Amino acid sequence: MSEFEAPFPEGVTEPEYELYGRGEHAVDVDPARVFADLSPEDAAYRERARTFALDEVAPVIDDYWDRADYPLQLVKRLGELDLLRDGVQMPGRPEQSRLAAGLVNAELSRVDGSVGTILGVQGGLALRSIMDCGNPEQIERWAGRMADGTLPGAFALTEPTHGSDSVGLQTTATKVAGGWVLNGEKKWIGNGSLGPALGLEALSVVWARDGEGQVRGFAVAQDAEGYSAETITGKLALRAIWQAHITLRNVFVPDENLLPGANSFKDTSAVLFSTRLSVAWGAVGAAMGAYETAVAYARQREQFGRPLGANQIVNERLARMQSELVQVQLLARHCVALEDKGELTGAQASLAKFTATRTARSIAANARDLLGGNGILVRNRAARIFADVEALHTYEGTETVQALLIGRSITGHSTFTG
Repeated sequence: MSEFEAPFPEGVTEPEYELYGRGEHAVDVDPARVFADLSPEDAAYRERARTFALDEVAPVIDDYWDRADYPLQLVKRLGELDLLRDGVQMPGRPEQSRLAAGLVNAELSRVDGSVGTILGVQGGLALRSIMDCGNPEQIERWAGRMADGTLPGAFALTEPTHGSDSVGLQTTATKVAGGWVLNGEKKWIGNGSLGPALGLEALSVVWARDGEGQVRGFAVAQDAEGYSAETITGKLALRAIWQAHITLRNVFVPDENLLPGANSFKDTSAVLFSTRLSVAWGAVGAAMGAYETAVAYARQREQFGRPLGANQIVNERLARMQSELVQVQLLARHCVALEDKGELTGAQASLAKFTATRTARSIAANARDLLGGNGILVRNRAARIFADVEALHTYEGTETVQALLIGRSITGHSTFTG
């Protein structure tokens, strides 16, 4: 022991913050009671998703996100809990309403955007393509395992030179004896490299143009000869889901893997339309998570001898964040009600996605800033949410594309071309 001793100063060691709103630090993320009247079935889906996200995702996701690793075990658990369908109705499984699907997405995205995006890719796009465009034999062969999380699924539409203008896709499908030969490239395809990278059986729904110029859908095994996929690295957002750059070189697809209900880009668009609200719900979840993080931190962090929440400027900022959160919650729920009645228009779905992601960006930026230096640490949620929202803001139609769709509905003039 040193002969020189002095008392260690109090208040030097920073406390551990509980930023997931649990226990005594619980945060009300439904302050206007937008979801206070849920049916027992919808409430059960929400609670199951929330419990899974807190108990199983939150403890490990920082490490997955930091390492850019894919949380395969979490996906299997989603399937076991019947949380991987994104509202797709399937024989022999309980009904999942559109509202329940949105709430599941929000609760997963509230904790982590990568897991919410996995739901959107696996259930919202790949599984929905099989259920909506496949025949009974294809549905029997693939859909159940996709919903169980044991057959990874991808939706391969976007190309390196065709993102927002995906209608111009150039991947070709040439008819040959007994099937089709696919050639082309796809980019930003979630789950598209899982099969080659992890040695798993996996399926990609590939959209390609046939000899007559029509867009067709094909179920392509990721271990098919000529199918190669490179996981895109260096991402700053959604790091716990793998997106792939896929190259298709003379990939033979048997006739039985052609989706008979996918015969034009209109069929592709129908799948995308069904998922646009899902993206809005993911943004609602991100907004909830960012708001929750900011409130919990403001209550626990002390500066200048008092909690951050004892400062007027912090209270004003939190009030603004709460106001923005409630607006997108109301919009998302209202659009689901319109969709249930068959009245949701494309422009309204675009408005929901446009508004929800813009608002989530605002709330996440405020939360990141409110946490100060702690806000850039992955373990403190805010930076991860802030980064993930940037990707959410872009995929399934960028803000600019959504604005053009909304604008066309306002003026009656399409401005997609000069």
